[in-house]
Formats: sequence, structure tokens, C-alpha cells
Amino acid sequence: MGVCADSPLRPNSAREAWRIFGIMSEFVEATDRLAAIKPAVTIFGSARTQEGTPYYELAEKTARLLSDSGFSVISGGGPGIMEAANRGAYYGKSPSVGLNIQLPHEQSSNPYQDISQTFRHFFARKYMFVRFASAYVVMPGGFGTLDELMEALTLLQTGKARKIPLILVCSAFWQGMLDWFREHLVGEGMIDPEDMNLIQIIDEPEGVVEAIFKHYEARPFGPLPAEHEQLLNL
Repeated sequence: MGVCADSPLRPNSAREAWRIFGIMSEFVEATDRLAAIKPAVTIFGSARTQEGTPYYELAEKTARLLSDSGFSVISGGGPGIMEAANRGAYYGKSPSVGLNIQLPHEQSSNPYQDISQTFRHFFARKYMFVRFASAYVVMPGGFGTLDELMEALTLLQTGKARKIPLILVCSAFWQGMLDWFREHLVGEGMIDPEDMNLIQIIDEPEGVVEAIFKHYEARPFGPLPAEHEQLLNL
């Protein structure tokens, strides 16, 4: 009997086909809901950071300044730094956006969201972080934050995304990683020395806002026509 006649395969194929429609619906719904939030800044950071700690307060203040300066603030919608970012924006002048993810632990939605969108699939959620961002601000975090940081760096380095500010906040936290980049990635020819220019490191919230405005002094916040094509081909 041939493979095509093997009936146990067919229910799985149908399930996969319906799953694709579910993924498509996440992209369509999120794109529609987030269309009006531009310009926006995406803030990444740890879900485990507690309220009242220096990292939490730094993220909250940075988000509040961004919001009051006219930027919607996008976070992962959960606790920790994500909550601090949404909280700062929520009490500011611009929308606070949470892109939540369904996880078996750690992730629960924070209450400081003007717009809340929940995803089942990481890659759809990651696309939205990139699609609507005029800058990335990366606070201290763990594996998830590093994953989002490396994806953003890869997209910028390869030209799959438009060049926007990528700012690491808290030099004491990130310096060891940057030293390793220079010693091993640049030193052993894994990346070009110029690739390090994709990263800025800034400690003060006011400096973060200033760096973003400086990048856009001679151009609009939104993507230019050629950059829009880049986004369509992520």
C-alpha cells in the first residue's frame, strides 16, 4: 500500500493546513490593530525584574519619556521590564502596546496596556516587534531578551530590516557581551568591525530619547518606499 493511501497521515496534514490559517489570522489581526500606533519604539527586557528595582525604574522612566515625546511604546506585554515599559507609557501621552505570548509559565498580561494583542506563535509576535518599530531599546534581560536582540541585529546587519537605532540601556550589564563581540566576533572575522556601529549603549533615559530623535533629524520616522519593501520581505 502506498503512502498516499496511509490514512493516519491525512488527519495530521489537515491539522497542519488549519494551523497555517491560524498563523495568517494572527498576522492580519495584529497588523490591523497596530496600524495607527506609529511612530513606535519597541522595548525588550526581562520578565523576572521586580517592581521597585533599579532596572524596573529605569525602564519605566525611559518609556514615560518616550511616550511623552510622541512615541507609542511596544513591549512583550508581560511582567518585569515589560510591565515597567507599558506602565511608563500608559501614564504618558502616547499609546502603551503589549504583544503578549501564550506560555506555560512566566507570561501573564500586565494591566498597563492601551492596546493588547495576544499571540500563540513567537515568530508572528517577533515580526510585529520589528514591523512597527522606529527604534529598539533593550534593557537587561535573559534568554528571551537576547533572542530578540540577536534577531534585531541580524535583520539590521543583513539589510532585511531598515536601519533604525538599536540602543542597549545599562552599560554595566552589557559591557561584557560587547567586549566579547569585539574580541571574538570581530577579532576572528565572524562580523565586520563596522557591524558594531549597529549598537549604541546609553545609560540615561534622556539620552535614549535624544539618540532616537537625532537619527531621524533628516528623515521621517516611518519607512521610506524602499524600506517598506524591505519590511514586506522580512
